Amino acid sequence: MRRLFTVSATPGKPDPAPELDSVDALADEYEYPGAVREGHPWLRANMVSSLDGAAHHEGRSQALSSPADMRVFGVLRGLADAVVVGAETVRQEGYRPARAREVFAERRAALGQPPAPAIAVVTAGLDLDFSAPLFTDPLVPTIVLTGAHAPEDRMRAARAVADVVVAGEGRGVEPARAVAALAERGHLRLLTEGGPRLLAGLCLAGALDELCLTLAPLVTAGDAARIMDGPRLENPQRLTLSSVLEEDGFLFTRYTRDNRP
Repeated sequence: MRRLFTVSATPGKPDPAPELDSVDALADEYEYPGAVREGHPWLRANMVSSLDGAAHHEGRSQALSSPADMRVFGVLRGLADAVVVGAETVRQEGYRPARAREVFAERRAALGQPPAPAIAVVTAGLDLDFSAPLFTDPLVPTIVLTGAHAPEDRMRAARAVADVVVAGEGRGVEPARAVAALAERGHLRLLTEGGPRLLAGLCLAGALDELCLTLAPLVTAGDAARIMDGPRLENPQRLTLSSVLEEDGFLFTRYTRDNRP
């Protein structure tokens, strides 16, 4: 994987562009910003899109992925405290617990992180299979983010197998409150993998700090959702391009929101 563009620390002097073939090199590339070390949560999203804007093909993102994309996916997970994901994506993608990887063990231990990130599922109706490995066999307890008025029977079932966090006064989850609740539990390095509705809600709430978008050299046509699928922003939000990596025609872009600590 080669770096095509990155913001230089010294204006007028481009950073070197070495090949990024190792997981360690990629982990250094995607290290969370210093704001996290100062106690500020940082929420990054990792999404993939076809050239014509599809966020999935036949309901799953795997058809748009590549070995390099999966390598970046693994690195972003390996750096995170918690992975925030919507219930529909959990069902469609067959989510399992995050696993510990030896290559990240020393890095995570130095930061006081557990061996693997927690999976934090955002759900209003708690329509989840609580007998699935995501809940019965996680290395780190799975978190369920829901609203105060979620169905009581489903709330009891969730509490039996997960850390349930109320992050909304109604039935649904308030995105900014969910981020704050995770930060209160020490999860400052946050990663969301969607889906499109959750990502749109996080962006609308001003909770999204960084977008890592893989642009796949594929076209799909059809009517698949974009990477964000929700109410439109009153004013389009400008993000700043931080870096672009490339491998086999796939572009790995990274954008950050302005006015962050």
